[in-house]
Amino acid sequence: MPLLNKVYDFHSHTFFSDGVLGPAELAQRARRNGYEVLGITDHADSSNLAHCVSGALRAAAALTEAYPGFTVLPGVELTHAPPRQLPDLIREARVLGAALVVVHGETPAEPVEPGTNLAALKGGCDILAHPGFISGHDAKLAAEKGIYLEISARAGHSLTNGFVANAARKAQAPLLVNSDAHAPEDLLTPEWQRKVALGAGLSDEEYLAAQANGRELFAKIRKGPN
Repeated sequence: MPLLNKVYDFHSHTFFSDGVLGPAELAQRARRNGYEVLGITDHADSSNLAHCVSGALRAAAALTEAYPGFTVLPGVELTHAPPRQLPDLIREARVLGAALVVVHGETPAEPVEPGTNLAALKGGCDILAHPGFISGHDAKLAAEKGIYLEISARAGHSLTNGFVANAARKAQAPLLVNSDAHAPEDLLTPEWQRKVALGAGLSDEEYLAAQANGRELFAKIRKGPN
């Protein structure tokens, strides 16, 4: 199977949280970089969840309609929420209309509350972002529940990409390569996405599998809930 020349990226931020661009400019720059799918997943907790999802829904509808062949997915990244709140917040995000629920995992670059990875997985998020030194138990749970573990292009979060890749490999958990873009220079290109994957220790075959995972997740989102 040849490497794709299109980017599927399910993790980015706009000025609805701490990104520097509005959704329209982020989408336009992503399109120029070879994106086919862009997930807008601004940082949220119980205080701003409705605001972030509402903004993402409006942006996704307008931009997807404007650019045939390019899709913006309305999502959210639950960030630094207390672990015991995560299952309820994941459910609330879906009720509000989020097509994609990401949880900010236990990256070593930030003081994320221990137990966040496990609570996110038990709560049924779609993607566990930059899960840091994820345990074998949690990686196995991700595999059992079909939750994607992230290989991150973002500095700091990327420090444990190799650890995540190895844990996922042992547990047979699905991987995605995402940008976690906060600024235009963070957006991926097809070749840069591949380099992030190879830098994490993935083979080209494993990177092809990660690309296939992206197409699979996109198909699930388009199909909608059962």
